[in-house]
Amino acid sequence: MQLEDYFDFVAPDDIRVKGTRIGIEHILYEYIHRAQTPEALKQRFHTVTLEQIYATILYYLHNQESVSTYVADWLAYCHQAQEEQRKNPPSVVVKLMQLRAEKETVLLKQ
Repeated sequence: MQLEDYFDFVAPDDIRVKGTRIGIEHILYEYIHRAQTPEALKQRFHTVTLEQIYATILYYLHNQESVSTYVADWLAYCHQAQEEQRKNPPSVVVKLMQLRAEKETVLLKQ
């Protein structure tokens, strides 16, 4: 079995662990930035086997430059999406924020 056989290369910016909906970026973020062990990752990602986690880490180690760029691009996209949502929240979020503010106002008056 080749290392690449562990993954579905859906698009240049979408590599998933084969047979799951888990992108390699999720596993690698926890491994690289949060120093999670493969065993801890197995507890977090129930649909991924320990073998698949080790394959993901090995894939990263064999392709460190390109995979680091892949993860950095994903993080940049996430930060951009969060900022966009903060600036233009969905109407349901605006309504919930208004309800929370009203509730806090009532509590402060008591």
